[in-house]
Amino acid sequence: MSEKKALDPAIVRELAKILREDGLTEIELELGDLKLRLARMAAVAPVQAFAPAPAPVLQAGPAPAPAVAAPAEDRNHPGALTSPMVGTIYLAPAEDAPEFVKEGDAVVEGQTLMVVEAMKTFNPIPAPRAGKVKKILVANKQPVEFGEALAIIE
Repeated sequence: MSEKKALDPAIVRELAKILREDGLTEIELELGDLKLRLARMAAVAPVQAFAPAPAPVLQAGPAPAPAVAAPAEDRNHPGALTSPMVGTIYLAPAEDAPEFVKEGDAVVEGQTLMVVEAMKTFNPIPAPRAGKVKKILVANKQPVEFGEALAIIE
């Protein structure tokens, strides 16, 4: 039979101190039959995502408008412009700026009609084709779902 030796807690504290001070994540020690391994979780640096293009500056304002589903005839309209993602819709580039477009405006293909904010990134919603904005189906700062009809372009 082998005799068990008591581990001195001071040794463990000293090793833990070395882990902290030297920024190590693990220490392993072998002394005869005694094997000791101390490990700690490494701190993970936060990842920062960058938008591919500058986004419009939008300021916080009143609470978003309640979501109102577009009538079925608008959702199924062949000229319906749908949201490419889940997020919050903004109809103007800033709180005090005029809206990108209004009902009745003529638009050209690629023109920004509104933006959807998703995960702190503002994504422009361009006109898929030239035409006239017949109807805007969403309110400023309204939450929108993927595939939700945003406007009718004819």
